[in-house]
Amino acid sequence: MTKIMASICLGLFGFFSLLATTASANTSLPLKKLVIAGPPAGVSNGLIHLLASNGLADIADEVEFIVWNNPDQLRALALNGEVDFIAMPTNVAANLYNRGAPLALLNVSQWGVLWMISRDPSMQTLADFKGQEIAIPFRADMPDIVFTHLATQQGITPNKDFKLNYTATPMDAMQLLIMRRVDHALLSEPAVSMALRKTKSFPVSLIAPDLHRSVDLQQEWGRVMGTQARIPQAGITVLGDKRQNTELVARFESAYAHAMQWCQDNQQQCGDEVAAEIPMLSATAVSDALAAQNNYYATAVAAQQELEDFFQLLLDKQPASVGGKLPDANFYANPNSPEQ
Repeated sequence: MTKIMASICLGLFGFFSLLATTASANTSLPLKKLVIAGPPAGVSNGLIHLLASNGLADIADEVEFIVWNNPDQLRALALNGEVDFIAMPTNVAANLYNRGAPLALLNVSQWGVLWMISRDPSMQTLADFKGQEIAIPFRADMPDIVFTHLATQQGITPNKDFKLNYTATPMDAMQLLIMRRVDHALLSEPAVSMALRKTKSFPVSLIAPDLHRSVDLQQEWGRVMGTQARIPQAGITVLGDKRQNTELVARFESAYAHAMQWCQDNQQQCGDEVAAEIPMLSATAVSDALAAQNNYYATAVAAQQELEDFFQLLLDKQPASVGGKLPDANFYANPNSPEQ
């Protein structure tokens, strides 16, 4: 009898523990505070609009937005347990996940922001840049890997046929370009639009004549790879125990998706909001970037096959860029799933 009672008690204890865990995982909303973070790039546009419009009022009483500017800051934010959602490149999300960071990818909102920018309007293909110096940010990271892969697939040997000038950040590459220290650069938006705007303004225009959009790497990707002309470049991750809060994840995903579409439909207003939050970005450059980019949007689950194909390419070329392996299924957050 004692053993039976003990078994019943243990069973009830397990049942109530499960209820407590479920309740904890689905903490009622709104939260007292929500912390979101992102880089000075298009993936953060929706986050900033949600902040400016109080679009997360039903989710949290207070919302804080943090700007990260380099990989070290991003890693610290992802690991310190003080941030709930972070915008980041998809391969960096895979890398952090594979190295044990408690995160999941929620969506991919940036699918086309890599361009070759040149002072020479006749440059139309990667082959046209043979023998030329090209500024490229982040050696052996995603933009560099995409560029070298597309060049190699067309019979070009990048380290022999180009003079590659690697920089620490996209802004450094942009500065080399507008100060005429190089004539060509691989840039992502909004650095592309900022460079184009800056070279038409006094006094910089006296130093650097007009620049031109040259090769659209998304179009090259589609042509060379035989796929859609888009690259799953960046999106939002959810961190820590917030991954188990299914109500929060679902409502945040919906709010962010609507905010990104609002930015696309209201480009100048979005530019004004972003520039007010991140002064290093100009409103016109942000709106220009919105007009030029691919407006495709997908949840991580919907984009899983394209992400895995992309990660496999990065894994083959530079294993460390994705943490040495493909992320498993738990990397892909599903806001409609009861479990993660």
